[in-house]
Amino acid sequence: MYNFRIFFKGKIMQKADLKSLVDQMYEDLLEHIDQESTPTKEQVMNYLQDAVNVISAIDNNAINSIEHARAAFTNTYKEIAKKGLLSYKHTNGRFEELRKMHVDTLNQCQEQHIDLDAITSKFNEIQSHMNDEVIRANRIITQLTQQVKTLEETSKLDSLTKVFNRRALSEYLNTVCKKEKLRYELHVLMLDIDNFKMINDKYGHIAGDKILIFLANILKKTLRDGDKVFRYGGEEFVVILNRLDEKKCKQIASRLLTLVSDNQLIYKGETINVTISIGTTVLAPRDTPDSLISRADKALYRAKENGKNQMCSEVS
Repeated sequence: MYNFRIFFKGKIMQKADLKSLVDQMYEDLLEHIDQESTPTKEQVMNYLQDAVNVISAIDNNAINSIEHARAAFTNTYKEIAKKGLLSYKHTNGRFEELRKMHVDTLNQCQEQHIDLDAITSKFNEIQSHMNDEVIRANRIITQLTQQVKTLEETSKLDSLTKVFNRRALSEYLNTVCKKEKLRYELHVLMLDIDNFKMINDKYGHIAGDKILIFLANILKKTLRDGDKVFRYGGEEFVVILNRLDEKKCKQIASRLLTLVSDNQLIYKGETINVTISIGTTVLAPRDTPDSLISRADKALYRAKENGKNQMCSEVS
């Protein structure tokens, strides 16, 4: 039932790590229940047993990590979905009433002399009710679609990974680049999942989504408060590190490379090996958001060309 697991190697798990692990399992359980049309008690029990097995397998002497609790959540999409479900429930109820009207009409025809005019009138009435319900349902669908579109246009969170999205990155970099002088160094890391298209083609897009969430969680848990994580697009992420020097930036990038490659991802019984490539740069005077991202992207391209699963830097 729970066919996608993450195993941490070489770290000492602290209280915050356990809390994060339990939170993730809780979210996965709710997601699984949501995906099932008729979830059963046995399915929940199987999931919880899987969770116990995963936690039991952890070696307390071989784990070491610093929990970074910075997840952001929103219930707005859930509320819209809830409204949609209630609307469809109402519509389904109306169609059930209309179905019964059909049955009653046919029964009446069997018990008495058939009156074609009366039957035609009755079915026309039923058809009119059905048309009204279809129009009503379409109107609500249109309204909900517009609400979702408005949320997507204004939201600063990526709905899949729960990190900031590209819109939020543009706003942040515009603000930073307008400042005449920063009192600290600001480093930009551009990360790309290696061979992501190949993974998608082999295992499917659900596995691809799980990998994106996996990487986002590693970034959120590893980085400091004040550092920022953005999903740039597709399989690319941008990380903003501030108040540290180039040496520390490279240490963090190297740690991210190791964490991603050392974790084993199991999907439907198969192990998926995931690595990332990283391009880094530092904010320079007179930089614009475009020039800053362009340098990071250039460094990332060089890391890919040099064999992937590594970091390259580019300075102005």
